[in-house]
Amino acid sequence: MTGLFSETETLAAIPRLSRLRLIAFVEAEIVSPLRGEAGLVFCDIDLARMELLCDLSEQFDLDGDALAVVMSVIDQLHATHRDLRAILHAVDAESAETRARIGAALARGRSG
Repeated sequence: MTGLFSETETLAAIPRLSRLRLIAFVEAEIVSPLRGEAGLVFCDIDLARMELLCDLSEQFDLDGDALAVVMSVIDQLHATHRDLRAILHAVDAESAETRARIGAALARGRSG
């Protein structure tokens, strides 16, 4: 999937997603679509989030508030992962001596 999707295209792409559930996700601000002249417009990430939201709500019977909390934690984990990846790239660009000092500091931090 690539690009932008109308409400109708989104509902067709995610068969488990009803219009009522879609509107509930938007009103709970768990999904933040763009608002175009023709109505709501969703991107690939929105569709992936709604697939996950359908899974969570069906498998664990989570309500809107619980879904919002779970998605917030997932968003925080993704941001942390992105930050750590950036730090790893920055450290990798440093000299071997600097990388060794950072590695030693990390090892000390893990042991105590």
